[in-house]
Amino acid sequence: MTGNAGDAGDARSGGRDVGHADEGATGADGPGAAADSPRAAAEVSPPPGTPALLVLCAAHFMDAIDLSDVGVALPAIQRDLGLTSGSLQWIVSAYALGYGGFLLLGGRVADLFGRRRAFLTAVAVFGVVSVLGALAPTGGLLIAARLVKGVAAGFLAPAALSLITANWPEGPRRGRALGWYATAGACGFVGGLVLGGVLTEQSWRLVFALPVPIAVAALLAGPRLLPADPRGGARGKLDVPGALTATGALVVLVYALTLAPAHGWLSARTLVLFCVAAALLVLFVRAESRARTPLVPLSFLTRRTTAATNLTIFAMWGAYMSFAFLATLYLQNVLGWTPLQTAGAFVPLGLANGALAPFAGRLAARFGAPRMIAAGMLLLALSYALFFRIGPDSPFLTVVLPVMVVNGIGTAATFPALNMSAVAGVPDRDQGLAGALLNTFMQIGGAVVLALVTAVVEAGQRTDRGDPLAGYALGTGVIVATVLAGLTGATLIRRASPTDGRNH
Repeated sequence: MTGNAGDAGDARSGGRDVGHADEGATGADGPGAAADSPRAAAEVSPPPGTPALLVLCAAHFMDAIDLSDVGVALPAIQRDLGLTSGSLQWIVSAYALGYGGFLLLGGRVADLFGRRRAFLTAVAVFGVVSVLGALAPTGGLLIAARLVKGVAAGFLAPAALSLITANWPEGPRRGRALGWYATAGACGFVGGLVLGGVLTEQSWRLVFALPVPIAVAALLAGPRLLPADPRGGARGKLDVPGALTATGALVVLVYALTLAPAHGWLSARTLVLFCVAAALLVLFVRAESRARTPLVPLSFLTRRTTAATNLTIFAMWGAYMSFAFLATLYLQNVLGWTPLQTAGAFVPLGLANGALAPFAGRLAARFGAPRMIAAGMLLLALSYALFFRIGPDSPFLTVVLPVMVVNGIGTAATFPALNMSAVAGVPDRDQGLAGALLNTFMQIGGAVVLALVTAVVEAGQRTDRGDPLAGYALGTGVIVATVLAGLTGATLIRRASPTDGRNH
């Protein structure tokens, strides 16, 4: 990061962007709240620089590692703790349940009670529960630790993203910051795959302890480097009915999506859970329409840019999670690769993403986020279409590697631009909410599309059990179609009014 000219400029000014000090004048209590008096204006700190961004990127790196490293360790955990396959999958699903269910609440808590406070608290809980998971003597305690860690991540992710979007001004500086943030996530995800394989060779417990040093470093540096939460002023009240119904609906929905592939989409259990989630969503809408300070203003949900951006990331992340699932099955079950070799196959994807994401953020600021999103989604569709070329003995260099590289480039172009689009024109008081909505649709998209692709692949394999590639073409077709459907969102973003985000 230090090689970047813009970052060097930040370092020369003591990590501060004095020319945009007015951007830092908006705190969690609403735009302009800090400028009500000359004294208040004088207390406002300029936007932070590279050291603060490193803290936020480190936390995102930690979160991404924890999303990917556990999968490699699952067989060793099963042998050591004597878990059934049904119990084993909850080590992954419990994290997704807590993460997806609490994102909206986490985003609003950050907006109302302080983003730095919410961020540091979430990092502390994440680190402590990582230690407890590493020491867990039983599968039940390990699953409980993963659930709590997912809840902590649900508070951490929107707080970290809103700290960037509320303190780096719109334009090239924010684009660069979001680009490095995306790079940290990509490197963490791929690094988690590789480190998970290496550490599992020693002990699977080391995998769960991996985030601890990063959490400690973020807790030590965060209070000194991250911008302080605004002092005084009238804080908004948390919409308790909205928080309960929204969180309940998301938890039940994620739980239903997790169980559906095993129990059947039309089973009584699955249908009841979907009905409960729908009823809670209806109650949520009713509560928000009556609340004086709603958790999620309904006008925010109908904002065209918000809806289009969330639709796009739903498709993008759902397609990626499904592709990672199919590629892992192909490399291990068809080509006979080991888990560590499989993890290494994703390294080119992470390297391409990590190398290009910072520049993609600046390009999005120059040419517009909608254009970058559309270009990135087209590249992603191309990468998944290239996966149709796989065969029982396809060489990695000429068949699989191009898929990984093109996918990394497409992800680099799309993800920072989506983050920029999600918060563009959104008042400072709602930055955490905007980031939380984006992450919520991302998690729900991953669960929905992966469940659909899994069902399609399994149906194909049942039809032709003698073909090792049975179902792969059908699953890949669903993935390509999902990305192309996501292009609709990019089109809607381009047509959105520039003032669309200020109408609530």
